[in-house]
Amino acid sequence: MSQDRENKRWLDPVDRSMESLFGLIMVLTFTGSLSVWTAGRQDVRDMLVGALGCNLAWGLIDACFYLMGILAQRGRGRQLVKRLGATRERQETAEVFAEAIPELVVELMTPREREHLRTRIASLGKDRLPALITLDDLKGAIGVFLWVFLVTFPVALPFLFIGNAFIALRVSNAIAIALLGLIGWRLARYAGFIPWLTILAMVLFGVLMVGITIALGG
Repeated sequence: MSQDRENKRWLDPVDRSMESLFGLIMVLTFTGSLSVWTAGRQDVRDMLVGALGCNLAWGLIDACFYLMGILAQRGRGRQLVKRLGATRERQETAEVFAEAIPELVVELMTPREREHLRTRIASLGKDRLPALITLDDLKGAIGVFLWVFLVTFPVALPFLFIGNAFIALRVSNAIAIALLGLIGWRLARYAGFIPWLTILAMVLFGVLMVGITIALGG
């Protein structure tokens, strides 16, 4: 996931798209393992339990990764503030800034501007520094968990309402492909890519992925 955790949004569009993509891959791994020609209701139930359980476990793990990323970033930020307060050397100041902000921005700043900013940052009291973990961060971790876990359901729903495993699997695959297209569309909007080309690329990837799962037993 992205390390830009100071943003109030708990996942940016790229993070959400990648989490969705991973969740889809996980659930397709289970639906693709179902042999529609011989599967009974117990087989379908076992598959659903496996798919939901796997995404439940990964949602918890990913939420922990999210919090670990915040801890690492904020700990690093505190370390940089401490280094800025301990030095007045222009070269070292520039090096510290280069670790925290884009290098191009640092190069555009004059030595006087860097020193002024260094002085302001170094004067920050401990009470002005953000806590390592906040309530908003915990809410974000819950959001990450729910996002990873709930993305499983659209692909799994056909098996709950369609008794014929063959038809249910094909409907599930169609939903997965549609979701991949939606992921491609959101990425295109965010990154400024050509929408139809990005959607097509993602859907083709989805078709390939579904084809592989069918060939392996679906």
